[in-house]
Amino acid sequence: MLIVHHLNNSRSQRLLWLLEELGVAYRIEHYQRDAATMLAPPSLKAVHPLGKSPVVSDGDAVLAESGALIETLLERYGNGRLIPAAGTPERLRYIYWLHYAEGSLMPLMVMTLIFGQIPKRVPFVIRPIAKAIVRAVQTGFLKPNIKTHLDFIEQELGRSTWFAGEALTGADIQMSFPMEVALVRAGDAAAYPRIHAFVQRVRAMPSYQRALEKGGPLQILG
Repeated sequence: MLIVHHLNNSRSQRLLWLLEELGVAYRIEHYQRDAATMLAPPSLKAVHPLGKSPVVSDGDAVLAESGALIETLLERYGNGRLIPAAGTPERLRYIYWLHYAEGSLMPLMVMTLIFGQIPKRVPFVIRPIAKAIVRAVQTGFLKPNIKTHLDFIEQELGRSTWFAGEALTGADIQMSFPMEVALVRAGDAAAYPRIHAFVQRVRAMPSYQRALEKGGPLQILG
């Protein structure tokens, strides 16, 4: 049986959603973040050397990286589901968004989190300097770049119901986590109604709700 090594409040939530949508049997091994550092526990390194989640055990194979996991699990268990037909425009969009999520968007979201935490974690005497540096990075780099990306995504979601067309695909599952993050850390529901509507559609899906029941609530750090 597949084993999902699931870290709370993490990207592994979308792997649970994928398996629920496919109706594949799996078991969850739960891991909790450190309450102070919010880092994954050392026990995850016993599963994979990087100690990150998501990680899935499939027989003797240990699989990691969200995009690679979605591709592999759909290839092994999808029976053609959640992937547009080869040679179609939808297939090209599917491939693009499947890789865009972690390759282009999530690095900006992670940087937003890290820079937001810096002033809280440095000694008090240098906190004003740290805040000034953070403001400069946010104003000069992070906010403009994030706006460019979210404007682009908002426009693309005007083309179809889902990221790769009118049918749900693995690309939507991959994009679900960064869209949740974007609305918390950098988004404005009023400014990005299509992104907000996408997140609401995802949350309303029975398979997504089952994944939350089994994996626990998804609470994005601001």
